[in-house]
Amino acid sequence: MKLEQLIIAYNEAVFDTDRDKALQVIQAAVNNGVSPEEIVFDVVVPAIEQMIKSISEDMDVNLAQHFMASQIAAEVTDEMVPRFKHSPDIIGRIVIGTAQGDLHSLGKQIVTGCLKARMIEYIDLGVNVPPERFVDEAVAAHAQVIGISAMMVHTARGEDGCLKVRQILEERGLEDQIKIVVGGAPFRFDHDLYKIVQADAWAEDGITAGKVIGELIQEVRR
Repeated sequence: MKLEQLIIAYNEAVFDTDRDKALQVIQAAVNNGVSPEEIVFDVVVPAIEQMIKSISEDMDVNLAQHFMASQIAAEVTDEMVPRFKHSPDIIGRIVIGTAQGDLHSLGKQIVTGCLKARMIEYIDLGVNVPPERFVDEAVAAHAQVIGISAMMVHTARGEDGCLKVRQILEERGLEDQIKIVVGGAPFRFDHDLYKIVQADAWAEDGITAGKVIGELIQEVRR
């Protein structure tokens, strides 16, 4: 199978939310000599980029497609990375969790799936995470970014959410070393909300979050 055919077949399977087909396509490619590096960087990552493009063009991309794309990306990456000829360079690290008082986790699961393919390490803190823990864990892990998910307005805007995390970073003199990205339904409804809660950026959905997080990591490392 030529690389161009592989990309087309994989993208079709991902957009059809057909996990089994996507994995069959990948296995066939491996059997035909496509390298693990090519599969991750020339097939899986571009598929995520294609999903981002589709979202930006307001095509009919739904939550099931978001979730399946991230899960397939994570599964394929987990299988391929140990086969790389040289260990890939990790570009950065994020601690991610759901704000205190919020128990929703689906958006966060989509994000973490995509981060693997982008060679971004993550530490998943789970749900209902206190602001102090976000900062403590980021410092301990030498993370460049804190990711805070909130699906309810009161947890997005609350005093124990992003606002408190920003305050702690400032008190510790860490605001230039650790960036904050937020996401979730309240930020989609109000695109300026991330500024109100003093985050550095926001991501409209789990797929685009990987790109935004990568950009924040590069900003810290400049």
